Amino acid sequence: QVQLVESGGGLVQAGGSLRLSCAASGRTLAMGWFRQTPGKEREVVAVISWSGGSTYYADSVKGRFTISRDNAKNTAYLQMNSLKPEDTAVYYCAAGKTFYSGPARDEYEYWGQGTQVTVSS
Repeated sequence: QVQLVESGGGLVQAGGSLRLSCAASGRTLAMGWFRQTPGKEREVVAVISWSGGSTYYADSVKGRFTISRDNAKNTAYLQMNSLKPEDTAVYYCAAGKTFYSGPARDEYEYWGQGTQVTVSS
């Protein structure tokens, strides 16, 4: 069992930046960041392989968000730049079942409790 704890969320103006962190209680394989708004399904934001050598981004965040990880610290990060009001959501990190997991939610077995990101216009 791996526990994931997100941090770094908050309120920011449009065009600003935030850096989310996800601390894991143990080693993880692939890691992903997802987000969810009320009434909508949880959607993938970015994924990173165990080695960090492969990444995936949702089209909506390409060029603005960067996922990274530090395996020595069992921590994954999501650097979010040029934030838009439509990025407002609860952001969740997740630990994948394999060394490289895709964008589907069922490829992840452990989830954090989420951190709120609010972008004001």
